[in-house]
Amino acid sequence: MRILVVSQYFWPETFRINEVARSLRDAGAEVEVLTGKPNYPDGAVFDGYRAAGVQREAYHGIPVFRVPMAPRGRGSAVRLALNYLSFALAASVFGPWLLRGRRYDAILAYGNSPILQAIGAIVLKRFKRCPVALWVQDLWPQSLEATGFVKNRHALVAVGWVVHGIYRRCDLLLVQSRAFVDDVAAKSERRKVVYHPNPGELAFDDPAPAAAGPPAVRFDPGFNVLFAGNIGTAQAVETIVEAADRLRERTDIRFVLVGSGSRADWVRDEARRRGLGNVRMPGRFPPEAMPAILGGASALLVTLARNDAFSLTVPSKVQAYLAAGRPVLAALDGEGARVVAESGAGLAVAAEDAQALADAVLRLAAMPQSGLEAMGRRGRAYYDSNFAPDRLAGRLLEILGQAAADRRGRGGSDGDGNR
Repeated sequence: MRILVVSQYFWPETFRINEVARSLRDAGAEVEVLTGKPNYPDGAVFDGYRAAGVQREAYHGIPVFRVPMAPRGRGSAVRLALNYLSFALAASVFGPWLLRGRRYDAILAYGNSPILQAIGAIVLKRFKRCPVALWVQDLWPQSLEATGFVKNRHALVAVGWVVHGIYRRCDLLLVQSRAFVDDVAAKSERRKVVYHPNPGELAFDDPAPAAAGPPAVRFDPGFNVLFAGNIGTAQAVETIVEAADRLRERTDIRFVLVGSGSRADWVRDEARRRGLGNVRMPGRFPPEAMPAILGGASALLVTLARNDAFSLTVPSKVQAYLAAGRPVLAALDGEGARVVAESGAGLAVAAEDAQALADAVLRLAAMPQSGLEAMGRRGRAYYDSNFAPDRLAGRLLEILGQAAADRRGRGGSDGDGNR
Protein backbone atom coordinates (compact mmCIF):
# COMPACT_ATOMS: atom_id res chain seq x y z
CA MET A 1 0.00 0.00 0.00
CA ARG A 2 1.34 3.45 -0.97
CA ILE A 3 0.80 6.11 1.73
CA LEU A 4 1.60 9.81 1.70
CA VAL A 5 2.00 11.37 5.14
CA VAL A 6 1.32 15.12 5.26
CA SER A 7 2.60 16.84 8.39
CA GLN A 8 3.88 20.35 9.04
CA TYR A 9 6.26 18.83 11.60
CA PHE A 10 8.67 15.99 10.88
CA TRP A 11 12.19 14.79 11.62
CA PRO A 12 14.59 16.24 12.72
CA GLU A 13 11.83 17.78 14.85
CA THR A 14 10.77 15.29 17.50
CA PHE A 15 7.13 14.37 16.91
CA ARG A 16 5.42 11.01 17.14
CA ILE A 17 4.58 11.07 13.41
CA ASN A 18 8.28 10.34 12.69
CA GLU A 19 7.99 6.91 14.23
CA VAL A 20 4.48 6.32 12.86
CA ALA A 21 5.96 6.68 9.37
CA ARG A 22 8.67 4.17 10.21
CA SER A 23 6.19 1.74 11.75
CA LEU A 24 3.96 1.90 8.68
CA ARG A 25 7.00 1.22 6.51
CA ASP A 26 8.01 -1.71 8.70
CA ALA A 27 4.44 -3.05 8.46
CA GLY A 28 4.79 -3.30 4.69
CA ALA A 29 3.60 0.05 3.35
CA GLU A 30 5.46 2.27 0.90
CA VAL A 31 5.59 5.59 2.76
CA GLU A 32 6.50 9.10 1.63
CA VAL A 33 6.27 12.36 3.58
CA LEU A 34 5.36 15.93 2.62
CA THR A 35 6.46 18.40 5.28
CA GLY A 36 7.92 21.86 5.94
CA LYS A 37 11.31 23.13 7.07
CA PRO A 38 12.21 22.09 10.64
CA ASN A 39 12.07 24.99 13.12
CA TYR A 40 10.23 23.65 16.21
CA PRO A 41 10.45 24.40 19.13
CA ASP A 42 13.00 27.24 19.07
CA GLY A 43 11.48 29.02 16.07
CA ALA A 44 14.63 29.19 13.94
CA VAL A 45 15.20 26.98 10.91
CA PHE A 46 17.56 24.12 11.78
CA ASP A 47 21.15 24.10 10.54
CA GLY A 48 21.41 22.62 7.07
CA TYR A 49 17.99 23.94 6.00
CA ARG A 50 16.63 27.26 4.80
CA ALA A 51 13.10 28.59 4.90
CA ALA A 52 12.88 29.24 1.15
CA GLY A 53 12.87 26.65 -1.62
CA VAL A 54 11.90 23.01 -1.85
CA GLN A 55 14.05 20.12 -0.75
CA ARG A 56 14.13 16.33 -0.90
CA GLU A 57 15.89 13.97 1.50
CA ALA A 58 15.37 10.60 3.19
CA TYR A 59 14.56 9.53 6.73
CA HIS A 60 15.39 5.88 7.44
CA GLY A 61 14.90 5.25 3.72
CA ILE A 62 11.56 7.08 3.60
CA PRO A 63 11.45 9.83 0.92
CA VAL A 64 10.79 13.25 2.48
CA PHE A 65 9.67 16.25 0.42
CA ARG A 66 9.94 19.70 2.02
CA VAL A 67 8.12 22.87 0.99
CA PRO A 68 9.10 26.45 1.91
CA MET A 69 7.69 27.80 5.15
CA ALA A 70 7.95 30.86 7.38
CA PRO A 71 9.63 29.88 10.69
CA ARG A 72 7.56 30.37 13.82
CA GLY A 73 9.97 32.62 15.70
CA ARG A 74 9.64 33.11 19.44
CA GLY A 75 6.89 34.90 21.34
CA SER A 76 5.14 36.46 18.34
CA ALA A 77 1.52 35.58 17.62
CA VAL A 78 1.83 37.15 14.17
CA ARG A 79 4.84 35.04 13.23
CA LEU A 80 3.18 31.91 14.55
CA ALA A 81 0.07 32.63 12.46
CA LEU A 82 2.28 33.18 9.38
CA ASN A 83 4.02 29.89 10.15
CA TYR A 84 0.70 28.06 10.23
CA LEU A 85 -0.65 29.69 7.08
CA SER A 86 2.59 29.40 5.10
CA PHE A 87 2.71 25.62 5.36
CA ALA A 88 -0.95 25.24 4.39
CA LEU A 89 -0.35 27.43 1.33
CA ALA A 90 3.03 25.95 0.36
CA ALA A 91 1.81 22.35 0.69
CA SER A 92 -1.18 23.21 -1.51
CA VAL A 93 0.88 25.02 -4.18
CA PHE A 94 4.23 23.23 -4.19
CA GLY A 95 3.00 19.81 -3.04
CA PRO A 96 1.27 18.83 -6.32
CA TRP A 97 4.37 19.88 -8.29
CA LEU A 98 6.86 18.13 -5.97
CA LEU A 99 4.81 14.93 -6.03
CA ARG A 100 3.92 15.00 -9.74
CA GLY A 101 3.73 11.54 -11.28
CA ARG A 102 3.64 9.80 -7.88
CA ARG A 103 0.66 7.63 -7.00
CA TYR A 104 -0.80 6.89 -3.56
CA ASP A 105 -3.53 4.68 -2.19
CA ALA A 106 -4.20 6.98 0.78
CA ILE A 107 -3.07 10.26 2.34
CA LEU A 108 -2.60 10.44 6.11
CA ALA A 109 -2.69 14.00 7.47
CA TYR A 110 -1.23 14.38 10.95
CA GLY A 111 -3.65 16.73 12.68
CA ASN A 112 -1.85 18.26 15.60
CA SER A 113 -1.89 22.04 15.88
CA PRO A 114 -2.29 23.69 13.48
CA ILE A 115 -5.19 21.75 11.98
CA LEU A 116 -4.73 24.03 8.94
CA GLN A 117 -1.97 21.72 7.71
CA ALA A 118 -4.71 19.34 6.56
CA ILE A 119 -5.60 21.82 3.81
CA GLY A 120 -2.56 20.69 1.82
CA ALA A 121 -3.66 17.06 2.09
CA ILE A 122 -7.18 17.97 0.91
CA VAL A 123 -5.77 19.78 -2.13
CA LEU A 124 -3.51 16.83 -2.93
CA LYS A 125 -6.34 14.31 -2.87
CA ARG A 126 -7.84 16.11 -5.89
CA PHE A 127 -4.67 15.40 -7.82
CA LYS A 128 -3.94 11.92 -6.49
CA ARG A 129 -7.56 10.69 -6.46
CA CYS A 130 -7.18 8.88 -3.18
CA PRO A 131 -8.82 9.24 0.26
CA VAL A 132 -7.56 11.55 3.00
CA ALA A 133 -7.55 10.36 6.60
CA LEU A 134 -7.05 13.16 9.12
CA TRP A 135 -5.60 12.00 12.45
CA VAL A 136 -6.95 14.59 14.92
CA GLN A 137 -4.47 15.23 17.72
CA ASP A 138 -5.88 18.51 19.06
CA LEU A 139 -9.38 19.93 19.07
CA TRP A 140 -9.69 23.28 17.32
CA PRO A 141 -10.79 25.93 18.15
CA GLN A 142 -10.84 24.71 21.78
CA SER A 143 -7.06 24.29 22.00
CA LEU A 144 -6.51 27.84 20.68
CA GLU A 145 -8.78 29.21 23.38
CA ALA A 146 -7.29 27.00 26.10
CA THR A 147 -3.72 28.16 25.42
CA GLY A 148 -4.80 31.80 25.13
CA PHE A 149 -3.45 32.05 21.57
CA VAL A 150 -6.83 33.32 20.31
CA LYS A 151 -9.18 35.14 22.68
CA ASN A 152 -11.50 36.99 20.31
CA ARG A 153 -14.87 35.21 20.23
CA HIS A 154 -15.53 36.12 16.60
CA ALA A 155 -12.13 34.75 15.58
CA LEU A 156 -12.81 31.51 17.43
CA VAL A 157 -16.16 31.13 15.66
CA ALA A 158 -14.43 31.70 12.32
CA VAL A 159 -11.80 29.06 13.14
CA GLY A 160 -14.63 26.69 14.07
CA TRP A 161 -16.13 27.10 10.61
CA VAL A 162 -12.73 26.43 9.01
CA VAL A 163 -12.39 23.24 11.06
CA HIS A 164 -15.91 22.25 10.03
CA GLY A 165 -14.93 22.65 6.38
CA ILE A 166 -11.70 20.68 6.79
CA TYR A 167 -13.45 17.78 8.51
CA ARG A 168 -16.17 17.64 5.83
CA ARG A 169 -13.58 17.35 3.07
CA CYS A 170 -11.75 14.41 4.63
CA ASP A 171 -12.85 10.86 3.90
CA LEU A 172 -11.98 9.53 7.36
CA LEU A 173 -11.32 11.13 10.73
CA LEU A 174 -9.11 9.36 13.24
CA VAL A 175 -9.04 10.63 16.83
CA GLN A 176 -6.29 10.03 19.39
CA SER A 177 -8.71 10.08 22.34
CA ARG A 178 -12.10 8.43 22.77
CA ALA A 179 -13.31 11.69 24.29
CA PHE A 180 -12.74 13.42 20.93
CA VAL A 181 -15.33 11.31 19.12
CA ASP A 182 -18.48 13.31 19.90
CA ASP A 183 -16.92 16.70 19.16
CA VAL A 184 -15.34 15.61 15.87
CA ALA A 185 -18.46 13.75 14.78
CA ALA A 186 -20.62 16.82 15.46
CA LYS A 187 -18.35 19.02 13.31
CA SER A 188 -17.93 16.51 10.49
CA GLU A 189 -21.56 15.67 9.77
CA ARG A 190 -21.63 12.33 7.96
CA ARG A 191 -17.89 11.60 8.00
CA LYS A 192 -16.67 8.43 9.64
CA VAL A 193 -14.87 8.90 12.99
CA VAL A 194 -12.57 6.15 14.31
CA TYR A 195 -10.64 6.04 17.59
CA HIS A 196 -6.96 5.37 16.91
CA PRO A 197 -4.58 6.18 19.80
CA ASN A 198 -1.05 7.45 19.50
CA PRO A 199 1.50 4.65 19.70
CA GLY A 200 4.42 4.56 22.06
CA GLU A 201 7.98 5.29 21.05
CA LEU A 202 10.00 2.75 19.07
CA ALA A 203 13.00 3.30 21.32
CA PHE A 204 11.14 1.59 24.16
CA ASP A 205 10.53 -1.51 22.05
CA ASP A 206 13.93 -1.79 20.38
CA PRO A 207 16.34 0.38 22.31
CA ALA A 208 19.65 1.07 20.58
CA PRO A 209 22.79 0.18 22.48
CA ALA A 210 23.70 2.98 24.84
CA ALA A 211 26.57 5.14 23.70
CA ALA A 212 29.81 4.93 25.61
CA GLY A 213 30.11 7.48 28.38
CA PRO A 214 28.14 8.61 31.42
CA PRO A 215 24.32 8.54 31.51
CA ALA A 216 22.55 11.53 29.96
CA VAL A 217 21.02 12.43 33.35
CA ARG A 218 22.47 11.47 36.71
CA PHE A 219 19.88 11.14 39.48
CA ASP A 220 20.91 11.86 43.04
CA PRO A 221 20.04 9.27 45.71
CA GLY A 222 16.47 9.58 46.93
CA PHE A 223 13.09 9.84 45.24
CA ASN A 224 13.35 11.53 41.83
CA VAL A 225 10.14 12.67 40.13
CA LEU A 226 10.83 13.20 36.43
CA PHE A 227 8.83 15.44 34.09
CA ALA A 228 9.82 15.01 30.42
CA GLY A 229 8.77 16.95 27.33
CA ASN A 230 7.44 20.38 26.48
CA ILE A 231 7.65 22.88 29.35
CA GLY A 232 4.86 25.20 28.27
CA THR A 233 1.62 26.92 29.19
CA ALA A 234 -0.55 23.88 28.50
CA GLN A 235 1.48 21.83 30.98
CA ALA A 236 0.65 24.15 33.92
CA VAL A 237 4.24 23.85 35.14
CA GLU A 238 3.52 26.30 37.95
CA THR A 239 1.79 23.34 39.62
CA ILE A 240 5.11 21.51 39.68
CA VAL A 241 6.89 24.52 41.21
CA GLU A 242 4.19 24.88 43.87
CA ALA A 243 4.36 21.18 44.75
CA ALA A 244 8.14 21.40 45.01
CA ASP A 245 7.76 24.38 47.33
CA ARG A 246 5.45 22.37 49.60
CA LEU A 247 8.02 19.56 49.74
CA ARG A 248 11.13 21.71 50.21
CA GLU A 249 11.81 20.20 53.62
CA ARG A 250 12.01 16.68 52.17
CA THR A 251 15.60 16.73 51.00
CA ASP A 252 15.27 13.18 49.69
CA ILE A 253 12.59 14.20 47.14
CA ARG A 254 13.34 16.25 44.04
CA PHE A 255 11.67 17.23 40.77
CA VAL A 256 13.69 16.85 37.57
CA LEU A 257 12.34 18.59 34.43
CA VAL A 258 13.85 17.33 31.18
CA GLY A 259 12.95 19.24 28.03
CA SER A 260 12.41 22.81 26.86
CA GLY A 261 9.59 25.19 26.02
CA SER A 262 8.09 28.62 26.44
CA ARG A 263 7.89 28.36 30.25
CA ALA A 264 11.28 26.77 30.89
CA ASP A 265 12.96 30.07 31.74
CA TRP A 266 10.10 30.96 34.09
CA VAL A 267 10.44 27.66 35.95
CA ARG A 268 14.18 28.13 36.27
CA ASP A 269 13.86 31.71 37.48
CA GLU A 270 10.99 30.95 39.87
CA ALA A 271 12.82 28.00 41.43
CA ARG A 272 15.84 30.25 41.95
CA ARG A 273 13.71 33.05 43.41
CA ARG A 274 12.08 30.68 45.89
CA GLY A 275 15.34 28.96 46.73
CA LEU A 276 14.05 25.54 45.63
CA GLY A 277 17.01 23.21 45.68
CA ASN A 278 14.70 20.31 44.89
CA VAL A 279 14.08 21.44 41.28
CA ARG A 280 16.56 20.45 38.58
CA MET A 281 16.48 21.27 34.87
CA PRO A 282 19.22 19.39 33.00
CA GLY A 283 17.96 20.42 29.53
CA ARG A 284 16.69 18.65 26.43
CA PHE A 285 17.95 15.31 25.11
CA PRO A 286 17.49 13.32 21.90
CA PRO A 287 14.70 10.71 21.73
CA GLU A 288 17.12 7.80 21.79
CA ALA A 289 18.36 8.91 25.22
CA MET A 290 14.90 9.02 26.79
CA PRO A 291 14.33 5.32 27.62
CA ALA A 292 17.40 5.29 29.86
CA ILE A 293 16.49 8.65 31.40
CA LEU A 294 12.90 7.64 32.15
CA GLY A 295 13.99 4.24 33.40
CA GLY A 296 16.30 5.84 35.96
CA ALA A 297 13.58 7.94 37.62
CA SER A 298 11.61 6.94 40.70
CA ALA A 299 8.33 8.19 39.22
CA LEU A 300 7.27 9.93 36.00
CA LEU A 301 5.14 13.08 36.08
CA VAL A 302 2.62 14.35 33.51
CA THR A 303 0.69 17.59 34.03
CA LEU A 304 -1.88 19.62 32.11
CA ALA A 305 -3.77 22.83 32.78
CA ARG A 306 -7.35 22.66 34.04
CA ASN A 307 -9.38 23.09 30.87
CA ASP A 308 -12.29 21.29 29.25
CA ALA A 309 -10.37 20.84 25.98
CA PHE A 310 -7.29 19.43 27.70
CA SER A 311 -9.41 17.01 29.73
CA LEU A 312 -10.39 15.30 26.47
CA THR A 313 -6.84 14.54 25.37
CA VAL A 314 -4.24 11.93 26.29
CA PRO A 315 -0.76 13.52 26.27
CA SER A 316 1.57 11.40 24.15
CA LYS A 317 4.09 11.26 26.99
CA VAL A 318 1.65 8.99 28.87
CA GLN A 319 2.43 6.20 26.40
CA ALA A 320 6.16 6.72 26.85
CA TYR A 321 5.80 6.66 30.63
CA LEU A 322 3.82 3.42 30.56
CA ALA A 323 6.39 1.85 28.26
CA ALA A 324 9.21 2.83 30.62
CA GLY A 325 7.77 0.60 33.33
CA ARG A 326 7.98 3.23 36.06
CA PRO A 327 5.18 4.53 38.35
CA VAL A 328 3.22 7.41 36.81
CA LEU A 329 2.02 10.56 38.59
CA ALA A 330 -0.69 12.40 36.65
CA ALA A 331 -1.87 15.90 37.59
CA LEU A 332 -4.56 16.25 34.97
CA ASP A 333 -8.24 15.67 34.34
CA GLY A 334 -10.30 13.48 32.04
CA GLU A 335 -8.94 10.96 29.55
CA GLY A 336 -5.30 11.13 30.57
CA ALA A 337 -6.20 10.50 34.21
CA ARG A 338 -8.51 7.69 33.15
CA VAL A 339 -5.68 5.89 31.31
CA VAL A 340 -3.36 6.13 34.32
CA ALA A 341 -6.07 4.88 36.70
CA GLU A 342 -7.28 2.14 34.36
CA SER A 343 -3.75 0.85 33.81
CA GLY A 344 -2.99 0.69 37.53
CA ALA A 345 0.36 2.29 36.76
CA GLY A 346 0.24 5.08 39.31
CA LEU A 347 -1.73 7.90 40.90
CA ALA A 348 -3.87 10.61 39.30
CA VAL A 349 -4.87 13.90 40.94
CA ALA A 350 -6.81 16.91 39.69
CA ALA A 351 -5.17 19.34 37.29
CA GLU A 352 -3.45 22.36 38.87
CA ASP A 353 -3.86 20.99 42.41
CA ALA A 354 -0.36 21.45 43.80
CA GLN A 355 -1.21 20.16 47.28
CA ALA A 356 -2.76 16.99 45.88
CA LEU A 357 0.31 16.47 43.70
CA ALA A 358 2.63 16.93 46.69
CA ASP A 359 0.54 14.44 48.70
CA ALA A 360 0.68 11.91 45.84
CA VAL A 361 4.46 12.24 45.66
CA LEU A 362 4.66 11.53 49.39
CA ARG A 363 2.43 8.46 48.98
CA LEU A 364 4.67 7.02 46.30
CA ALA A 365 7.84 7.90 48.15
CA ALA A 366 6.52 5.98 51.19
CA MET A 367 5.71 2.84 49.21
CA PRO A 368 8.02 -0.18 49.32
CA GLN A 369 10.08 -0.83 46.21
CA SER A 370 8.02 -3.91 45.45
CA GLY A 371 4.86 -1.79 45.22
CA LEU A 372 6.51 0.69 42.87
CA GLU A 373 7.79 -2.13 40.68
CA ALA A 374 4.31 -3.66 40.52
CA MET A 375 2.92 -0.33 39.28
CA GLY A 376 5.58 -0.24 36.59
CA ARG A 377 4.80 -3.77 35.44
CA ARG A 378 1.08 -3.00 35.19
CA GLY A 379 1.82 0.11 33.16
CA ARG A 380 4.03 -1.80 30.73
CA ALA A 381 1.43 -4.54 30.31
CA TYR A 382 -1.24 -1.93 29.57
CA TYR A 383 1.09 -0.29 27.05
CA ASP A 384 1.75 -3.59 25.26
CA SER A 385 -2.00 -4.23 24.96
CA ASN A 386 -3.03 -0.72 23.88
CA PHE A 387 -0.15 1.34 22.51
CA ALA A 388 2.51 -0.97 21.02
CA PRO A 389 3.73 0.67 17.75
CA ASP A 390 3.72 -2.49 15.61
CA ARG A 391 0.20 -3.44 16.69
CA LEU A 392 -1.17 0.04 15.99
CA ALA A 393 0.68 0.33 12.67
CA GLY A 394 -0.97 -2.87 11.47
CA ARG A 395 -4.36 -1.58 12.55
CA LEU A 396 -3.76 1.78 10.84
CA LEU A 397 -2.87 0.01 7.59
CA GLU A 398 -6.15 -1.90 7.78
CA ILE A 399 -8.10 1.33 8.38
CA LEU A 400 -6.41 3.13 5.48
CA GLY A 401 -6.83 0.10 3.24
CA GLN A 402 -10.56 0.06 3.95
CA ALA A 403 -10.78 3.80 3.21
CA ALA A 404 -9.09 3.21 -0.15
CA ALA A 405 -11.45 0.31 -0.91
CA ASP A 406 -14.47 2.44 0.03
CA ARG A 407 -13.34 5.16 -2.35
CA ARG A 408 -12.89 2.65 -5.17
CA GLY A 409 -16.37 1.40 -4.37
CA ARG A 410 -17.67 4.94 -4.88
CA GLY A 411 -16.09 4.96 -8.30
CA GLY A 412 -13.30 7.35 -7.36
CA SER A 413 -15.50 10.18 -6.07
CA ASP A 414 -13.98 12.57 -3.57
CA GLY A 415 -14.98 13.00 0.06
CA ASP A 416 -17.88 15.26 -0.95
CA GLY A 417 -19.40 12.73 -3.32
CA ASN A 418 -18.04 14.44 -6.47
CA ARG A 419 -16.17 12.81 -9.32
